[in-house]
Amino acid sequence: MINIAIVGATGYTGGELIKILLRHPHVRIKHVTSESSPGKRVDDVHSWLKGRCDLRLEKLNIKNLARDTDAAFFALPHGAGGQNIASYVKQGKKAIDLSADFRLRDIKTYQQWYKTKHASPSLVKKAVYGLPEIFREKIVGNGRDRPLIAANPGCYATAVILALSPLLKNNLVDPDSLVVDAKSGVSGAGKKLDLMYHFSEAAENFQAYAVGAHRHMPEIEQTLCEVSGKTVRITFVPHLLPMNRGILVSAYARLNQKATVGQIKHCFERDYSGETFIRFLPEGQWPQTKNTVHTNYCDINLKVDERTNRVIVLAALDNLVKGAAGQAVQNMNLLFGLDETEGLL
Repeated sequence: MINIAIVGATGYTGGELIKILLRHPHVRIKHVTSESSPGKRVDDVHSWLKGRCDLRLEKLNIKNLARDTDAAFFALPHGAGGQNIASYVKQGKKAIDLSADFRLRDIKTYQQWYKTKHASPSLVKKAVYGLPEIFREKIVGNGRDRPLIAANPGCYATAVILALSPLLKNNLVDPDSLVVDAKSGVSGAGKKLDLMYHFSEAAENFQAYAVGAHRHMPEIEQTLCEVSGKTVRITFVPHLLPMNRGILVSAYARLNQKATVGQIKHCFERDYSGETFIRFLPEGQWPQTKNTVHTNYCDINLKVDERTNRVIVLAALDNLVKGAAGQAVQNMNLLFGLDETEGLL
């Protein structure tokens, strides 16, 4: 049995982690922490947990966590967990970080985009980017080279990278031609109280935000550069949808040479062969957020626009599951040598 802590258990992602881990056959949740609600029972915050989990929220104490657990999920805002993660993994424990603190390998890039000093820069090189469909071998590791930290990708980043990786890996498209139009439900912003996410602002509305400046852009480009071996720059425009959860990505790229849907689809099917959580849809069926909600699946399909010599790839996933908590559990499973689908089907 793997003993687990959830650091930051009162947010949407923390609640989703509890929901998944309660049905995981090899996990016992030992600690749930909250700096805003210490002393409360977790089912007082997440009322749907009544009768399922009565753990009491506590302030973060790394010494207690390291004594009682084998791994911890850090579901904290960027900049808040770095030093605590460093102290935790120093005890020989595994950390799955759901913030952005260990996603970017270049510290200057992190500080430029997140406007804060990195708390544990020396640990960045010991973290692996936790997108299993692309970096499974690195997450699993071997011998003395096992990673200490799995840096869980951002929700938008997960959808965009899975949509574009086969195109770039197989040299099918011009890496300077990538345009991504993405939409997310309001839970993607967490529980912050920005006016934009208030009901009266979000309901019956559809709006762009962080146009060309979203913080997931550098991790998307970093990963696509690694996959393709080329410099990749994307135009990325996210939008807020008036729904609770879900992401839909529409990605566009110019083909290097004429290709049929069948030829491109073959590359996707080959690259994602055997991937449980990638569903390549039949011709004419397009990804929809409602078909991935509360699941760890990413649905993908594509079309070739022969008139403009462009390929269009659509991808949908649940931002709180495959885009956060579900993928984090997928990473934990790999770090401990379990079947990566445990708790997720």
